[in-house]
Amino acid sequence: MSSDDALLPAPARSADDGTPLHVVADLTPPDRVAAAALGRAKAAARARGIRPGDAPRRRPSFDAPAGAPGVGPRDPRSIGDTLDGVLAGLGSSSDRLGGSIQHRWAELVGAEVADKCAFESFEGGALTVRASSTAWATQLRLLVPTMLARFAEDLGADAVLEITVLGPGGPRFGRGPKRVRGRGERDTYG
Repeated sequence: MSSDDALLPAPARSADDGTPLHVVADLTPPDRVAAAALGRAKAAARARGIRPGDAPRRRPSFDAPAGAPGVGPRDPRSIGDTLDGVLAGLGSSSDRLGGSIQHRWAELVGAEVADKCAFESFEGGALTVRASSTAWATQLRLLVPTMLARFAEDLGADAVLEITVLGPGGPRFGRGPKRVRGRGERDTYG
């Protein structure tokens, strides 16, 4: 077989006596095969509720109808809101809120209170504060409801749920080579 023979169409198959196969077998004409396939596709579309010629239906990616009042999902958002969404997806939105509280500490609690106590930590809605003296720790424990109301006003209703006030954390005298026996550490430092 030469390379020219490979390019020629294959001869029509025929019966043993030389009669062409389309005469021996009753074959469906190609145009009727195509019409039957189109009919099956239309019937399947009708069964799914799609009518031929309809525009393709797209499901909106959000629940709010177009033109509804308020902020929609396609409206621009602030970086803070976007970052909140990303952190919430990662399961850590309190880190950003804790950083905001620490950064705005003097503004949130006032200058006088900020001088006498410091932000310690914020974890899962629980704020921990360290006072400079036991007297200020007692005073801050009395101010906890006022501070919670202030945080709710500035940061949101569920931002800070609990405030724990710690006393002063002075040096520890109980350990080390130069330890002195006696009463030990005192009540107030500062």
